[in-house]
Amino acid sequence: MHYRFESAATKGVGPVLNEALSVLVRNGDADTSASSSKPAKAAATYVKPRQADDRDPVVALREDIRAKLIYVLGKTPESARDRDWFAATALALRDRIVDACHEGQAGTVPDKRVYYLSLEFLIGRLLSDAMNNLGLVEATKQALRDLGVDLSEVEGAEPDAALGNGGLGRLAACFMESMASLSIPAIGYGIRYDHGIFRQSLEDGWQREAPETWLAEGNPWEFARQESTYKIGFGGHVTMTSHGDHHIRRHWHPAETVNAVAYDIPVVGWRGRHVNMLRLWKAESDAPVELARFNAGDHVGAVAGRARAEAISRVLYPSDSSAEGQELRLRQEYFFTSASLQDLVRRHIAERGSLRTLPDHAAIQLNDTHPAIAVPELMRILLEEHDFLWEDAWQITSNTLHYTNHTLLPEALETWPVELMERLLPRHMQIIYLINWLHLEEQSKNARGGAAHIAAVSLIDESHGRRVRMGPLAFHGSRRVNGVSALHSDLLKSTVFKDLHEIEPEKIVNKTNGITFRRWLHNANPELTALAVETVGKGVLDDPTELLKLVPYADDPEFRTRYAAMRKVRKKRLAQVIAERTGIAVDPTALFDVQIKRIHEYKRQLLNLVETVALYQAIKKAPNKDWTPRVKIFAGKAAPSYVQAKLIIKLAGDIAKVVNEDPDIGNKLKVVFLPNYSVSLAEVIIPAADLSEQISTAGMEASGTGNMKLALNGALTIGTLDGANIEIKDHVGAENIFIFGLDAEGVLARVDEPAYANKAIAASPRLAAALDAIGNGFFSPDEPRRFAPLIDELRHRDRYLTTVDFDDYWRVQREIDAAWRRPAQWWRTAILNTARMAWFSSDRSMREYAEEIWQVKLG
Repeated sequence: MHYRFESAATKGVGPVLNEALSVLVRNGDADTSASSSKPAKAAATYVKPRQADDRDPVVALREDIRAKLIYVLGKTPESARDRDWFAATALALRDRIVDACHEGQAGTVPDKRVYYLSLEFLIGRLLSDAMNNLGLVEATKQALRDLGVDLSEVEGAEPDAALGNGGLGRLAACFMESMASLSIPAIGYGIRYDHGIFRQSLEDGWQREAPETWLAEGNPWEFARQESTYKIGFGGHVTMTSHGDHHIRRHWHPAETVNAVAYDIPVVGWRGRHVNMLRLWKAESDAPVELARFNAGDHVGAVAGRARAEAISRVLYPSDSSAEGQELRLRQEYFFTSASLQDLVRRHIAERGSLRTLPDHAAIQLNDTHPAIAVPELMRILLEEHDFLWEDAWQITSNTLHYTNHTLLPEALETWPVELMERLLPRHMQIIYLINWLHLEEQSKNARGGAAHIAAVSLIDESHGRRVRMGPLAFHGSRRVNGVSALHSDLLKSTVFKDLHEIEPEKIVNKTNGITFRRWLHNANPELTALAVETVGKGVLDDPTELLKLVPYADDPEFRTRYAAMRKVRKKRLAQVIAERTGIAVDPTALFDVQIKRIHEYKRQLLNLVETVALYQAIKKAPNKDWTPRVKIFAGKAAPSYVQAKLIIKLAGDIAKVVNEDPDIGNKLKVVFLPNYSVSLAEVIIPAADLSEQISTAGMEASGTGNMKLALNGALTIGTLDGANIEIKDHVGAENIFIFGLDAEGVLARVDEPAYANKAIAASPRLAAALDAIGNGFFSPDEPRRFAPLIDELRHRDRYLTTVDFDDYWRVQREIDAAWRRPAQWWRTAILNTARMAWFSSDRSMREYAEEIWQVKLG
């Protein structure tokens, strides 16, 4: 059954829905419909919030949940499923979020607002966040218990809102929660994908993808905002008209328009003190069904135009391996960027009147290059729709936009064929040409370099077919550019943006990523949270730096025992999930060795698997040796078109089959690949992890946030000096982390050496034996050459230096085996990891962005 969540009310849908919607007006939504041309007064439509509820919180929640179930969902308690109870609970909590917003923010227009543009928001399940941040976890649990319902079953019935591919989308979700918790006025903008990141299953060890249907039964957290609809153009042509004083004005006439319809999800901050909004855009066609064609029997052709338009918000990250997929990706990026800019411009005019003050009252953050088209789009809006002169439009644009870079990998720095851009966005291509011409003229005027320098800083790459370079475009059009870890920001200056950095040396700044402790400690690990509160006080719930007070307890034997017991509870829970999902029985007393992240060659799951094979071979040679029991746990998704990554998943499964069924091995070594990795699965794995694998090739991981979540929960890190691992080492102490392998400088030096992979293999009999076993079909007897592509790559190219780092990785893993056998020292180190991770809170990240990039006053 499909539900429409049209109201937060238990009686009379109209008034309370109006109230709920008006709460979002405090973010400047007064009269933002695309059809309105009259500026509205900011607080004109506020509705008085409902009267304070004097009922006992448990009684109030119980009555409200029951009422939602009956009057909104049309279900009886006897017929309701867990999914129905979830929806009813969410609607009851949504009312309280609306009330919290009214109590603290109604009628206010902030001096400056942040607009966070991201193609991904990996928000996951929201029920636990809402309960925790409103302080209603126990009240909700008791209310549901009174109704004969188990809260854990209700939480499990909520689908993951998997609107992201990995760390970038999860970071955006953490940042939105932290901005609300810090009372930073903000609106997040993204796409309301019908299907988020695909549902992963394993068929004989091979990844299979299926659509993720998170919206199949509606989304009780959202408000549909049909009145906030904007037209997005594609294709067509550009004309010119002459105005006075030799002023030429250009006009874009799109061949196709698509409607962007807003859906708002309120984001409640800690203790309900502030509520922000996540606005997601759904693509809808403004073309009616062609009834003549339909009635003539062309049922598919009659709706083809609608299908083309609505495909924009159908699926997260369509494969760009085909020209059609690449075009759809660009359409997605422009669609949500244009809608967001139109929305914020209209809001600013309604509140302030003049767009000349946009940089003073708005800070737009571009989360990676996906919204980089904002540079020419904001210019287009200012030039065409508001008649600004070029110089004024550029001053506004380049002082309002800010850009976060998330990658150093050349293939991940987006470029678009000029031909595609000219066909799909002809006016924007004209603007980009002019931006680039003025930019290059400035270089020539200042006598900076020769042809090589001009080619390096140009926004158009001429070397492999003409392509628009979106990273440099975002760089040039932004006031500030930031990396996401200290190493990453330094490498931005010396590699991908080296020439641009020399032109504007003050533009690049560092803002190391962070995670929300409300989600990744309070919610994910209630046992550890309770232990921390009992030990150092409730202040730790509000201020992560209070965790530092746990440092002395690392030397307290009783506290170490309680900490270890807490971990055991979580490991038993994970062992249960592993058994349910894979049929593999694991021993909770073994070392849980965890690598959970997107499957990619630079993240080096393959290094972990090769070491697993080497360990298996070592145990086989000496099965009676006193080996440290270890469970290798993998989880992650490979992009559908990424053949090598999918082969790595298959290899993990084939190794698991052999190792787990070998009687000589027993519980000394188990290998597990958990399918369909998600935020909710991460919340089960992370509190149970003993060892955190952060083993990317040095210089290739921008930051990482999984490393922070795992260390916060007391997992010890084995990692390279890459991304935020360096800063984690600095904070937890070099003696409390396991570092191996080359650093970024060493990597650059080694790749210049000839035949470095062959040399590394020749020098390591253990590595050679493991590679031979994989390449010769020991783990794939039905298809001996199955993994030859992986091994051939390691032998002849090894771009990610797996062979070079292997021996040091093996050495450190054996140090870890020995450390696990010294429990007092192990748990002391784990406690110090938890205690010293406070700096990695996303609250700290957001304060730094607010003060040093956005220049926004904290609430």
